[in-house]
Amino acid sequence: MAGDTAVEAETGPGWTEARELYEGDLRAGGAADATITAYRRDLDQLAEWCRPFGYGPGDLGHRELRRYAASLSTAGGAPSTVARKLAAVRGLYGYLLRTGRVAQNPADLLSAPKAESKLPQVLTVEQMETLLDRVPARTPLEIRDRAMLEIAYSCGLRSEEVISVEVGSIDFESEQIDVVGKGSRHRRLPMGEPAQRAVELYLAKSRPVLVSDNSEQALFLSRNGHRLSPSDVSRRLSLWVREAAAAGGVSPHALRHSFATHLLEGGADLRTIQELLGHSSISTTQVYTHLDAARLRDVYADSHPRA
Repeated sequence: MAGDTAVEAETGPGWTEARELYEGDLRAGGAADATITAYRRDLDQLAEWCRPFGYGPGDLGHRELRRYAASLSTAGGAPSTVARKLAAVRGLYGYLLRTGRVAQNPADLLSAPKAESKLPQVLTVEQMETLLDRVPARTPLEIRDRAMLEIAYSCGLRSEEVISVEVGSIDFESEQIDVVGKGSRHRRLPMGEPAQRAVELYLAKSRPVLVSDNSEQALFLSRNGHRLSPSDVSRRLSLWVREAAAAGGVSPHALRHSFATHLLEGGADLRTIQELLGHSSISTTQVYTHLDAARLRDVYADSHPRA
């Protein structure tokens, strides 16, 4: 109990209990661990701001939260970062109101700064082919990287989804793969032939060399036989981007964006793309319509004599 009292003294009256209760609610609702961790940091920051004033969760009104939001912007927080921090605050107070711990939600009218409109980075079909073709299949790690990047592009996976794929997740007979996405939501996706061939080669020649514990179920392994991390995927992709002399700064998410854009260009409808990407809302997927419109404008400007 002494430890709990010390934490409470640091964060202010009632904040630790409120945050832990909210975390439990998020976890029960299937929120990702990364989301819960980010919200914990954000709410601890709010508690720290409240500490000199002696504010507890029930003491804040709209005016105090507006001052807190202004302090985040004054400190140089990016609009997207401030928006996430305020989303954590709104979520906390929504939970406290729902469970009768506060009488009203002071964050209801709290407005987030407008984020800059930024289209995701996308590689052309030719750039993707160059990138994938430049990954050789000589060493176990090269064979692994080729399979990993082929799956990421073929199935539009997040880097976290790539590393969560297990040996039993792939059904070669039906040419499909089972993926666990955000919020522990499962989806079954088709897998293209190049990705299947790359994975079959990896399973035959590379994984048996890398595996150190036969109980390990992760498909993609490090040189020490452990499951990879998202940063491992990013680092290896950066290596092959340099090798292929592709556009700098390509992230694993760019493969996912390229997957969606190439599907749209090929005639796929937004609802299908939404399902394949695992987006819970179609509004998230609609960014690709803007991206495709931008591409069409560029083609028009380059090709039309009166552009």
